[in-house]
Amino acid sequence: MKFKIVSKGDERSNKIKRTMKQYLTDFDLVYDRDEPDLVISVGGDGTFLEAFHRYVHRLDKTAFIGVHTGHLGFYADYIPSEVERLIIEIAKTPYQVVEYPLLEVIIRSKKNGKETRNLALNEAMIKTAEGSVVFDVKIKGEHFETFRGDGICISTPTGSTAYNKALGGAIIHPSIEAIQLTEMASINNRVFRTIGSPLILPKHHTCLLEPLKDKSFIIAIDHTSKTYTNVKSIQCRVAKEKVRFARFRQFPFWNRVRDSFVAEGNMKVK
Repeated sequence: MKFKIVSKGDERSNKIKRTMKQYLTDFDLVYDRDEPDLVISVGGDGTFLEAFHRYVHRLDKTAFIGVHTGHLGFYADYIPSEVERLIIEIAKTPYQVVEYPLLEVIIRSKKNGKETRNLALNEAMIKTAEGSVVFDVKIKGEHFETFRGDGICISTPTGSTAYNKALGGAIIHPSIEAIQLTEMASINNRVFRTIGSPLILPKHHTCLLEPLKDKSFIIAIDHTSKTYTNVKSIQCRVAKEKVRFARFRQFPFWNRVRDSFVAEGNMKVK
């Protein structure tokens, strides 16, 4: 098996990376930066997102697993004290693959019909530095509302625990193939009226955002953001691709939610 390790870059993470690389190669696994079967993220959720986007072109061939050394480790199955166990499992045990849905974002330009396609593991956030954003929101080709406010967050089920949650969105189990649209400080008056609640769209529903004002937009895909001008539309839907997580043990999604957000002892998940 071929593997690659992506480190957060701090001393602790780099030490774990060196240890894992040495022992796994001693077990005759091959360290391959270009075409790994398994990518090991050592750090926090930001490191995991970096690893995902680095190998986003290999989602059908590459699985991911995380070791948590950062401040937030929602995607990580292991902590530093379990690294030795993880090394043995990777070397000796075939892993199970769990697939979670992703978000597809297609940004269309007014110039030459150019399209930019992105995949998000967590979410896409659409804002502007020029006041409020104003969009016609279409679902399955039908006009749903005209939105005016600070922006819109479109999240995956796993990303529903991130910025979406901070905006008051629902937490969605990743076995549900859906995306969620959550408003960011919408303006509601006699002129503009929005639903005011998060929308959960199944995989066969497409959301189209069409700007009503010609301005630049800041579009963040997971941990990176870029400014776009001359935007004709932004299309969002469940992607045909999925992210593949390597599992050597059970770690139920609701346990992750509990461990990340609820104090131990206040909740029991059966």
